[in-house]
Amino acid sequence: MNEADASLKSKAPGTRPGGVVRIRRALISVWDKAGIIDLAAALHQLGVGILSTGGTAQALREAEIPVTTVESITGYPPILDGRVKTLHPAIFAAILGKDDAAHRAQLDEMGITPVDLVVVNLYPFESRALDAPLTEAVELIDIGGVSLLRAAAKNWERVAVVCDPAQYAPVIAEMQEAGGVSEETRRALAAAAFNRTAAYDAVIARALAPPDQPFPERLTLAFEKIAGVRYGENPHQRAAFYRDPQPAPGTLARATQLQGKELSFNNVVDLDAAWNLVWEFDGPTAAIIKHATPCGAATRPEAVDAYRAARAGDPVSAFGGIVALNCDVDEPTAAVIAEIFTEALIAPGFTAGARALLARKGNLRILECAAPSGQATSPMSLRGAERRSNLLIGIEIRSVSGGLLVQGHDTTDLDETQLRLATPRAPSDAEMADLRFAWKVCKWVKSNAIVLAYGGATVGIGSGQPNRVGAVEIAVKGAGDRARGAVLASDAFFPFRDGIDAAAHAGITAIIQPGGSVRDEEVIAAAREHDIAMVFTGIRHFRH
Repeated sequence: MNEADASLKSKAPGTRPGGVVRIRRALISVWDKAGIIDLAAALHQLGVGILSTGGTAQALREAEIPVTTVESITGYPPILDGRVKTLHPAIFAAILGKDDAAHRAQLDEMGITPVDLVVVNLYPFESRALDAPLTEAVELIDIGGVSLLRAAAKNWERVAVVCDPAQYAPVIAEMQEAGGVSEETRRALAAAAFNRTAAYDAVIARALAPPDQPFPERLTLAFEKIAGVRYGENPHQRAAFYRDPQPAPGTLARATQLQGKELSFNNVVDLDAAWNLVWEFDGPTAAIIKHATPCGAATRPEAVDAYRAARAGDPVSAFGGIVALNCDVDEPTAAVIAEIFTEALIAPGFTAGARALLARKGNLRILECAAPSGQATSPMSLRGAERRSNLLIGIEIRSVSGGLLVQGHDTTDLDETQLRLATPRAPSDAEMADLRFAWKVCKWVKSNAIVLAYGGATVGIGSGQPNRVGAVEIAVKGAGDRARGAVLASDAFFPFRDGIDAAAHAGITAIIQPGGSVRDEEVIAAAREHDIAMVFTGIRHFRH
């Protein structure tokens, strides 16, 4: 025990007026040492005795800040390769002792000095262990740090707990101004500490989960707040945007906003749909989303032509839409995008000329996001560290009243070996290329979904209808004369021939659909009558 620590020995913890607890002794044990020297120096200047461990104590000594080592209190050096350092009654009793006569008497009898402030951040399991073999990953599971945070948070009425370097400055400022830490702040800090340990444990649990158990009996989610959003689906609803602690590369949660107003809830939903759609394709592709469903999509050799063709798919709906491209935006593309009002634009990159041109559109939200790395989208298809590094990739979560629904993402694509020609006439090569294109787009259209396409671009989309013929009629109406010679994709089977008749009347020449209706023969007969080529996929793409 050093001299500064000895001077605190006989002093009981003190609560000042207004519920402010005076900080006399702090325990500091951190992995991330950013800001720790400034914090410790401020505490020392305020007369706070400091107790610390290993690397943290060494850093403080090198900064000439007086410090008492944990082993000098416990009488034990770190053991078991450092797995045990702070797990000792002399440490945890100092934290867990209440501010009452009985606990104070017990602590005095055992020669234990109370700790009023615990500063701990944890081994970086999320960022490091998930890329390591499992046997190495377990060594980055923090035991002592989590225990210290939980103990301090439990005893928040007397102890302040700090688990994040961002909390250092506000806590010091309050101590300097109020002479201690208020009840309101201690409670908020305790909640933050329990949130931190809960999230930490949830990530570890997911990393250790057996590969054949994607849906555990108890699902614990851990997400960190990226930022508030302007509002929810409506201005009277509050909302926030959270991300997984280790979001997969190329996901919207990893995007950087380069300019524009704060995103709204609806912006984020639409951006996600647009971003996922364009990565269905390898070549330069543009998509325009409105109300979570595509109003235009196209693939072309050049980005500017892809955007033009996507906008031409439904130029009325494109106004005020969300635009995504799977290639860098150059100046010609930016110039065409800037011709109409656009809510948000997301792409892997922007040339300097494009940035300068788009900067004139001050309200346009521009996001930059790296391309997704690889197409392995199910964690169950990955192994070891690769699976752990992708965490929730491939899992879709939706809230319902009183609970959640969880499912794997719809990552199934056309299996050419499973396609079945249902009609005597086979699609031409050009028709088949458009059928594949329309089928990919159809996956991102709200059910009931119908997509009309020609030349690698949508010309009409019918979405969210309670009956399939209604979706066909809407798509046909939107396409107008462009429906003649186009192809049609349907996300699910046709239950009656009326949808085929409506398509034929508009001039559709080929159809791709799952098949499987009890009236398939009636539907096939209608296609034969109209000389429409029809292909069955055997899979559907409902999107509710």
